[in-house]
Amino acid sequence: MQTLYRRLLRLMPRLGVQVTDLGPGTAVVSRRGRRARIPLGPGADLLVRDDGRYSVSDAGKDTWLVLGGEARTAAGPAPEWTGVPLGDTGARLLLDRQADADERRIQLAAAEYLCAQHVAAMLELYGVNCVFDVGANTGQYARRLRRLGYTGRIVSFEPTADAFAKLSKAARDDPDWQVHHCGLGREDTVTSIHTGWKTMNSLLPPSDYGRDRYRRFATTRTEEIEIRRLDGVMEQALAGIEEPRSYLKMDTQGYDLEVFAGAGARIADFVGLQSEVAVLRLYEGSPPMSEAVAAYEAEGFEITGMYPVTREAATGRVVEFDCVMMRAKAAPATD
Repeated sequence: MQTLYRRLLRLMPRLGVQVTDLGPGTAVVSRRGRRARIPLGPGADLLVRDDGRYSVSDAGKDTWLVLGGEARTAAGPAPEWTGVPLGDTGARLLLDRQADADERRIQLAAAEYLCAQHVAAMLELYGVNCVFDVGANTGQYARRLRRLGYTGRIVSFEPTADAFAKLSKAARDDPDWQVHHCGLGREDTVTSIHTGWKTMNSLLPPSDYGRDRYRRFATTRTEEIEIRRLDGVMEQALAGIEEPRSYLKMDTQGYDLEVFAGAGARIADFVGLQSEVAVLRLYEGSPPMSEAVAAYEAEGFEITGMYPVTREAATGRVVEFDCVMMRAKAAPATD
């Protein structure tokens, strides 16, 4: 296997891909031109081989998370890289010594990696076999779950036309990944969503704080979309699963509590959830973190992880957290 891997690395430059070998099972892959279609993120990405699977975490220009191992070449430690251990996880943050990687970006990249690892562990621990991916955008979250080894059903919801077209393409060859062209909310309706904000499209207008923070909020257009209640789509989503154990991921730019409310009594069917909760609100009318967490706790969910999504550069304040919560009563029995 190792010989085959080395041969593959030697072949890749012929396909328009530059490879920097960092040792057994680890390499930096940089795309050149348009011939190499490797959907790993912009610029150069880290590709790490682990028991036949590949994991990637792009932390920005010249910055990558290394999932295990040390940065080495055949001749010894790679002199152009510096590795920063991430606790006792076996993971390292690999930085180009020439890169201008600020502390804030490093922290957020590490938090994103740790959150993904934690979610994967919770899905396995609680035996989750169906993930509701609400606010799927182009399928980034679902693809990450697959890379992390989750093999159960994924049901993605995305209301905007452009993002849904890309989502459909991403899920095309995955038979257990459903996609639905609608948003979820408190009631079945048709409404308008603000678009043109990339991954931050929202049914809510930006707050004054949001406008000050993001220039993308200065201009907007709207698109008419369909909204469904979560409890109204669950039967179709879970069809064929004998004993559903569902997990609800919400990333709807200030609208998560509306999605949650639309589950009604069927929220009891979920063993866990993930919600982007706001400390500093980017959208007018979105709930503060304390209100959102209290609503989830009232339905029996308990926090298992909180990971910062964005920070203020000037103050260090966290803007939003990814909040992971599970029902402790739903955890498997231990001896």
